[in-house]
Amino acid sequence: MKHTSASKDAYGQELIAYLKGKPSYEIVERDDGYINLSGGAEGYFGEYKRWPEWQKRGIKFAKGRVLDIGAGAGRVSLYLQNKGYKVTAIDNSPLAIQICKRRGLRDARVLPVEEIGSFKPGQFDTVVMYGNNFGLFSSFKKARILLKNLYGITAPGAVIIAESNDPYDTDDPVHLAYHRLNRKRGRMGGQLRLRVRFKNYIGDWFDYLFVSRKEMKEILKGTGWKVNKFIDSGEHMYIAVISKG
Repeated sequence: MKHTSASKDAYGQELIAYLKGKPSYEIVERDDGYINLSGGAEGYFGEYKRWPEWQKRGIKFAKGRVLDIGAGAGRVSLYLQNKGYKVTAIDNSPLAIQICKRRGLRDARVLPVEEIGSFKPGQFDTVVMYGNNFGLFSSFKKARILLKNLYGITAPGAVIIAESNDPYDTDDPVHLAYHRLNRKRGRMGGQLRLRVRFKNYIGDWFDYLFVSRKEMKEILKGTGWKVNKFIDSGEHMYIAVISKG
């Protein structure tokens, strides 16, 4: 995934609209024609007191120097920065990073997840991937490559605090048909092909990966990482606290 150009930064435009007090919504289009309309960007700005309980429990495992992958409007990074952590926030959306800086985040960079190997070895103690951002690993193969990159840029004893979404916890025939289509194409069932739309802005297509807990463990095998703890939401979303082995 390359840096998103301003003309295609639909996600960033959505955040800007919310920040200006204008109508904000998010249309997510899947490659089978399925359309999802969210309530807008409010959740990307949510203060800690408004976070869901499982996210509050997960963030307690943060320590040392933090890398926030897919930082969005910076809600997690700002919370940790205010707690005294040294935080580096990255996102491939230039507008999202502009917002992070405007909101007071000291180290925010336009950087797609594919370029995390550009950081120095052993630079971070914690990697945060909230907002279902384990999905940014995109596919089984790519996840394993990027996890090995994360192994290189993190210190001994580092942790990844990653949120994901079990795609199989559904009885919706549209989603079940999509899982079958994916497998027919040689993809993981929860490997989504998406693009984001806002007003007349249309983002590029990208892969986003939802995995079950079992699939996550399979992905981690041989990467130097292992699940230490699952924190359940009580529904399909969950957080994995992943330790460097």
